[in-house]
Amino acid sequence: MFNRVLILSATSGAGHIRAAQAVEKAFIESGAAREVRHVDSLEYTTYVVRNLYSKTYIDMVNKAPDLLGWLYDASDKPWKNERRRLAFDKLNTRPLVRMINDYKPEIVICTHFLPAEIISWLLCRKKIHTKHVIVVTDFDAHAMWLCRHYDQYFAALDETKEHLVSMGVSRDKVSVSGIPIDPIFAEPKNKIAMRKKYGLDLERPTILVSAGGFGVGPMEDLLDSLRQLQHPAQVIAMCGRNKNLKDKLDEQAKTEKSNLLIKAVGYTTDMDEYMAASDMVLGKPGGLTTAEALSKGLVFVIVNPIPGQEERNSDHLLEEGVAIRCNNLPALSFKIDKLLDDPERMQKMHEAALHLARPRAAEALVYRLLALQAASNFSAAFQNDPNHLCKSPRLSKIWKTGGALVLDGRLKFARRLLRS
Repeated sequence: MFNRVLILSATSGAGHIRAAQAVEKAFIESGAAREVRHVDSLEYTTYVVRNLYSKTYIDMVNKAPDLLGWLYDASDKPWKNERRRLAFDKLNTRPLVRMINDYKPEIVICTHFLPAEIISWLLCRKKIHTKHVIVVTDFDAHAMWLCRHYDQYFAALDETKEHLVSMGVSRDKVSVSGIPIDPIFAEPKNKIAMRKKYGLDLERPTILVSAGGFGVGPMEDLLDSLRQLQHPAQVIAMCGRNKNLKDKLDEQAKTEKSNLLIKAVGYTTDMDEYMAASDMVLGKPGGLTTAEALSKGLVFVIVNPIPGQEERNSDHLLEEGVAIRCNNLPALSFKIDKLLDDPERMQKMHEAALHLARPRAAEALVYRLLALQAASNFSAAFQNDPNHLCKSPRLSKIWKTGGALVLDGRLKFARRLLRS
């Protein structure tokens, strides 16, 4: 059993938070820790960083996805600009460092690369003594996830593990657990019972359309395309926190004249039941949404994935035979009609999804950590690379390029940080 477990996430999209919540729940339900604390690391950073990782990210998803994809690919180079990036992080995360030092966790589990990098730095400088665990929340591992000092990585797939190893991560320190999702997704729930519970038609093919936890996505455009379906169908439209969208869809549903029935749903914690009531999920393949859908055996219809991580997640789903992809909305109804015309293909995709699923990933992570603790296989984190000494961040270069301006938007010299 662990004494204090600190789980660090970040509100850069909803997935990192949901993964952390899943791990937290698994620790609590298993009784594997005396104390568990989940913290959004962005709450302990400066305003500019919070804005960069949350609002700016969402804005780029909606307004400049190609730019986001370019940045993703351009930064996917192991150890490139490591010191510069660390300098930026260190300038903006001093409250996070103080919180970690005050809490004194026995183990820190990071579901986002920002806190993972800070923990690695602190371990290197021997400013904290803790075990460092990193949970990659996509099916592909980006170079930003790489840290010099760690005790264990958790990856979604065997291929993800091999990718991490090829970038320098120690093979015996990577466990393939799947992406952590709420353990409730592992509970079997009857499809017909769930449709009755939520007032859905019991016979129609059911498509869950997800706009993400923040209500991001061209939901109305997707529904316009689905109205052209030849098969009678029903849509569960997950609107997230977008109340205006939900209200609008509720009004449209009252006068709907197509073959499509639409049920709009706002933010909910019952996603597992809505997925259990569905046959397929339509949307963007974020890591957590994909892992949850796979756990219920849903066929994935990928529409305009975000360049970068969602493109790479799409590749894995297509390769495993659990998804189709539509890049042009006018063809969406045709593709889905063609799929519904082939029940045998649908069944094979359903079985492939269940084969790929790891609904108990969060529990597997907890039990793996307990096994490592029991076997005393947690080595000192700073011994991962005994020849490596983390050099001081290049604060002077960051200053010259305007990095010092990020401290709450006010001009502050870096001398105080250099003394820390």
